[in-house]
Amino acid sequence: MNLSDSKKKLALAGVLCGLVAAGLAYFGNPANMAFCIACFIRDTAGALGMHQAEAVMYARPEIIGLVLGAFLISAITKEYRSTAGSAPMVRFLLGMIIMIGSLVFLGCPLRMVIRMSAGDLNAWVALIGFILGVATGVLALKKGFSLGRAYVTNTVSGAVLPIITVGILILLTATNLLKASASGPGSMHAPVIASLIGGLLFGALAQKSRMCFAGGVRDVILMKNFDLLTVVGSLFIVMLIYNMATGGFTLGFDTPGVIAHSEHLWNILGMYAVGFAAVLAGGCPLRQLILAGQGSSDSAVTVLGMFVGAALCHNLGLASSGTSMNPETKELVAGAVTTNGKIALVICIIACFVIAFTSKRKAA
Repeated sequence: MNLSDSKKKLALAGVLCGLVAAGLAYFGNPANMAFCIACFIRDTAGALGMHQAEAVMYARPEIIGLVLGAFLISAITKEYRSTAGSAPMVRFLLGMIIMIGSLVFLGCPLRMVIRMSAGDLNAWVALIGFILGVATGVLALKKGFSLGRAYVTNTVSGAVLPIITVGILILLTATNLLKASASGPGSMHAPVIASLIGGLLFGALAQKSRMCFAGGVRDVILMKNFDLLTVVGSLFIVMLIYNMATGGFTLGFDTPGVIAHSEHLWNILGMYAVGFAAVLAGGCPLRQLILAGQGSSDSAVTVLGMFVGAALCHNLGLASSGTSMNPETKELVAGAVTTNGKIALVICIIACFVIAFTSKRKAA
C-alpha cells in the first residue's frame, strides 16, 4: 500500500486528492477553498467558541476525516507509532506562526495551490514567499538545526487527538452545542457525510504518499528530488481542469469572491513565515495533521498551536480581509492586511529565525 515508492503512484495519489477537493467544491465547499487546512481549522475553532467571528464558524468534517483517515490507514498497515518529546512548546509556537502566516495570506499551502489553479495571481505571488521560506528553513537544517529526537511513548498518547476529533464529530452530528455560521464562508460546506468521506480518503492518501507541500520544495532544494512535488503537481492539474470546466478559472488579482487580497508584500511574507515554520516543525499544516493521526504527539501539539493561532487571529484582528463586492453600492472593496496582522507577522518571522539558529543538534 506504499504510494511513495514511484512517481506514477505519487501522481495517482495527487490525482485522487485533486478529485476529492474538486468533489467537495462541487458539493458545496467554497470553490476557491475546496480544501484548506488553515481555513478549516479556523472554522472549527470558531465552532468550538475559541473566537467570535460569526462568518467563519463550522466544525469541518474534513479536518476530522484527515486525522482519522491517517490514523486508520497507519493502524491497518502497521505504521502507527506513538511518539513524543521533541520540543513540544517550540512546536506549539511554530503551529501558531504557521496559522498567523496563513491567515495573513488567507490560506495554507494547499489552498495556495488551489487558488493558483483558479487563476488567482495573488497565490502565484505568494508562492515566491513560500519557496523562500522553505529555502531559509533548509539553510537552518544545513547549519545544524534540530528540535531533538522524539521517543516512543504510551500507545494511548498518540491516539488522544484522533479521539478528540471523534468527540467533535459526535458534537457536530448529535447535538446543537457547536456554533455554525448563518452566512459567509462558514455557511458554505458540502454535506457532512461527503465532507467526512472526503477527509478520510484524503487523509489516507496523504499518509501513504507522504504528501507535504513544504517537504516537496525542501527535497528539491536539498536533494534535487522532485518526487513529492509530483503529488502536488497532479493535484494542481486536476483542480485546474475542474476550474476551467466549471467556469471557476479567472486570471487576475482583484477578483471579488475569491477571498484574497492583493497586498503583494504581505502575501509573500505570510507564506514566507508558513514555509519557514513548516520546515522547522517538520511538515506543512496538512502533514502535521497526518503525522498527528499516525501517532505523533509532537505534531498534535503543533496542531493545537494552529487552533490557538486561529483564535488569536480573529480575537486580536490579525486575519486579513478578502476583496469583495459591496452589495449596496456594487463597488469593489479591496482586501487588506490589518496593522495588527503586519506587526504579528514580523514578530513571527523574527521568532522563526531565533528558533532556527539557536536550536542546534548538539544542544538538543
